[in-house]
Order: sequence, then C-alpha cells, then structure tokens
Amino acid sequence: MIASMVGQAARNGVSSLLSLMAFISLQLGIFNLLPIPALDGGHIFFLILEKIKGSTLSKKFRINMQRSGFSILILLILYISVQDGLRIFN
Repeated sequence: MIASMVGQAARNGVSSLLSLMAFISLQLGIFNLLPIPALDGGHIFFLILEKIKGSTLSKKFRINMQRSGFSILILLILYISVQDGLRIFN
C-alpha cells in the first residue's frame, strides 16, 4: 500500500512526494516512541520505572518484557502484511 501511495505521490509531483515522505517519517518516529518493549519508547518506559523504583529492574523481567514486545511487533507486522495481501488480491 505504501508503494502505491508513493507512486501516486511521485506522479503528482515532487512536493506531493516530499510531503508523503515527511508524513511517513513523522508517523514512524511517533510509533517508535510508543511504550512497547523493543521500541525506544519501551526503553524510556523502563528508565522511568527504574527511576520510580529507585533501583534497576531485574534482567529476567527486562528480557521477558523485550520478548513480549518483540512478539507484539511481529504479530502486528504479520497482520498488516495479511491485510495488504488481501487488499492486493481483492
């Protein structure tokens, strides 16, 4: 879907293409700051928890949270890929 949108924006002109690229970049930056483990927002969240707690979080806890966050991201990628595939073939 992104590829077709980029192609359409490129046909509309350079300003449309640059606007779309800026929009996608901004959305990726915002998504990266979500408090999901395995993203930068998750690391910031862990730092805040450590500051509140007053000591570091256990290694086992952080590893388990990173694994769960990574699993959520993989499931999200699979869901989006299936949705794009269904849209292409329908």
